[in-house]
Amino acid sequence: MVSPVTVVKSEGPKLVPFFKATCVYFVLWLPSSSPCWVSALVKCLPIFCLWLFLLAHGLGFLLAHPSATRIFVGLIFSAVGDAFLIWQDQGYFVHGLLMFAVTHMLYASAFGMRPLALRTGLVMAVLSALCYALLYPGLSGAFTYLVGGYVALISFMGWRAVAGLRLVGAAWRWTELAAGSGALLFIVSDMTIALDKFCFPVPYSRALIMSTYYAAQMLIALSAVESREPVEDYGLSKTN
Repeated sequence: MVSPVTVVKSEGPKLVPFFKATCVYFVLWLPSSSPCWVSALVKCLPIFCLWLFLLAHGLGFLLAHPSATRIFVGLIFSAVGDAFLIWQDQGYFVHGLLMFAVTHMLYASAFGMRPLALRTGLVMAVLSALCYALLYPGLSGAFTYLVGGYVALISFMGWRAVAGLRLVGAAWRWTELAAGSGALLFIVSDMTIALDKFCFPVPYSRALIMSTYYAAQMLIALSAVESREPVEDYGLSKTN
């Protein structure tokens, strides 16, 4: 098991651009009422930095580990979704929703179906049903189905991330904690978006949404570093 101190020393420097880009976003705090390409670039910049974070581990690592590749591609769809949501009031909210739906499918695929953890899945199903019930009165038209499908997808992703989480014993891995924490923060971020858009104004919604979103993406990107596939073949390929 890799210690958290070792993780910070090895991965921390690669995340410095992400932290700087996140600070730039919150310091500039460009008004959401005036969408433009500069706003889109500033918003997407932390996600671009997470692309670089994964690429810093080498193309060989990504090519040898399908789960890491799926997370990388998920980050690409996330950036496109972020750009669409800059213009959500101009009719691009659904486009962003669909991009993040693809992201969640990729993340769920990266986290895998083992262990199955049916009890965890049942808990997530109940919680997602409660969330949808809370949102339902504010939904109309196509959003009734689109939001329902999105809630199901992100809950499934959360289930698969949390299913592998083991906090005690020799099998404990920090990457599983990162994946589970990241997925739950993603759910908090998206639920805040939904409540603010369809139900009632959430105080400080933008700060809450973006802080939990960036933290979620960072943790999910970190979870790709110690891939869930066996690494022996990759290690051998590097020595040849």
